[in-house]
Amino acid sequence: MNRIAVSPSVLQWARERAHLGIENLAAKFPKLLEWERGESLPTFKQLESFAKATHVPFGYLFLPEPPDIPLPIPDFRMLENRQLRSASPDLLDTLYAMQRRQAWLREARLECEAEPLSFVGSARLKDDPAAIGREMRRVLGLGNGWAAGVRTWQEAVSGLRNAMESLGIMAVVNGVVGNNNRRKLNVEEFRGFALSDVYAPLVFVNGADAKSAQMFTLAHELAHVWLGTEGSGLSGFPGVFPDGGVVEMFCDQAAAEFLVPETELRLHWQEARRDDAPFELLACWFKVSPIVIGRRVMDLRLVDRQVFFDFYEAYTRQERRQKQEVSGGGDFYNNQNVRVGRLFAVQVIRAAKEGRIGFKQAYDLTGLNGGAFQEYARRLGMELP
Repeated sequence: MNRIAVSPSVLQWARERAHLGIENLAAKFPKLLEWERGESLPTFKQLESFAKATHVPFGYLFLPEPPDIPLPIPDFRMLENRQLRSASPDLLDTLYAMQRRQAWLREARLECEAEPLSFVGSARLKDDPAAIGREMRRVLGLGNGWAAGVRTWQEAVSGLRNAMESLGIMAVVNGVVGNNNRRKLNVEEFRGFALSDVYAPLVFVNGADAKSAQMFTLAHELAHVWLGTEGSGLSGFPGVFPDGGVVEMFCDQAAAEFLVPETELRLHWQEARRDDAPFELLACWFKVSPIVIGRRVMDLRLVDRQVFFDFYEAYTRQERRQKQEVSGGGDFYNNQNVRVGRLFAVQVIRAAKEGRIGFKQAYDLTGLNGGAFQEYARRLGMELP
């Protein structure tokens, strides 16, 4: 049986890039540790299976050393003052898919002679981020108390997404790669990203995160769109004091004012402060994480730092004990409303219906094939021949 000479370091790179341990692959590749040590070699068929298991292009495994695959957008993620350089196949595949969607929609809008969206790139880093947060809220048409008027975090996320899409922003929330529930996105790797463009801006939120956290990420990435090309990039903002530089700080502050306006918070704090769990109470009102409320209250000097940090430590311990809320369940076609988005789906379906693009391209753009594409079009009220 022919064995293939491959670099042990490339095999290790492929495994680690996919965030997999030896134990995760041991059942399928019992000699993987020997391969990585250079003590034995895989067969061609084993190498093909390994490439599929680690989501790495097959040709990469024949390189003499691990390749450097740069992120296609700026990286604002920071951890302990270190910029995170690596990107998993799941993240990269998601980024590439969103870039393809954006490029297609941009061309479609240009062909229709659409006007550029004036709010994209309307902010500058020298601006007051709180003022930008208020302007974002005004443009989206969200008045005071809008989040308190909906029952659940899910409805609040949907309401914010719909408001963004009504402006022409593709707002995608997904916790997996496409529709592959076996490839879950890692919240510890990234929370979201923004692809700014004056014709087809796109915001992506990691749907594996809790719904209350998704609200903040949506607003944070929306601030990136307001900054335009100087704000396009990948966000992680781990911890309670993210250190992603001036861009991330600006977007955090704009998002905080957008979701939890200072005047509204001060008004409700007078009553909430007498409650046994004031941060949780206000979190239900504003539909954000209690940590966002606590941090906002501390920043406005309504409580001292020790009160907030005591709460933060207790809350995060409790959160770690609970099962993380993961997107991916529920009705498949309802999931497409957030994984693809009505704004984008309607444009693609209409183009396919009118013969401006082939159905294969429509399937590739939406990630829906054959009958699934037809059924989703029907549910959107767009019957196909």
